[in-house]
Amino acid sequence: MLKKFKSWYKNVFGSRRELVREETMDVKNHRVEIRDVTYFVAKALFTDIPEMIEIERAVYSGQAPWDSTAFANELRREKDRLYLVIRKNDKLLAFIGSTFDERTRDAHITNIAVLPEFQSRGLGRFLMGVMIKKAKQLNYKSVSLEVRVSNSNAQKLYRDLDFEQTGIKRGYYFGDHEDAADMVLYLKEEPEETD
Repeated sequence: MLKKFKSWYKNVFGSRRELVREETMDVKNHRVEIRDVTYFVAKALFTDIPEMIEIERAVYSGQAPWDSTAFANELRREKDRLYLVIRKNDKLLAFIGSTFDERTRDAHITNIAVLPEFQSRGLGRFLMGVMIKKAKQLNYKSVSLEVRVSNSNAQKLYRDLDFEQTGIKRGYYFGDHEDAADMVLYLKEEPEETD
């Protein structure tokens, strides 16, 4: 009988972890100050995809590693994916995407890009900080990512955020087959609240 009650209760009210996850993944559109400049942050929408691809082209010498189908597939998975965009004067300047894996308790940064003319203004650091905070709120063990071995600026940012290199993936990137450095930020476990 208790088992049936617990099952009914969970179906009706959800588990605490599920509620925390829903709240954590729900990002309201809002303004933020980054280095004394006001920007607009929002969850990425399907209508943002063309601009996200344009940012990738600007960052990756005319090549967009992801196409619209790949981005659309990611944005459809609202339960375990979170994509955010930063705008100024209605222009998309930067975005980040992450998967949140309940099984491994890892938030994996799938994609982050900032228009070249807006790099070194704290936008990438801000977006990484948001995803790290989300992972901590979910009591995850780690935040992981891959980065091109040639991208020393990004690697410096990740090291500044306490990521450490854990390996190399040979020929990882499509097209030029450049190697990727695996990097991980290990998060301290917070004691879980009990009801």
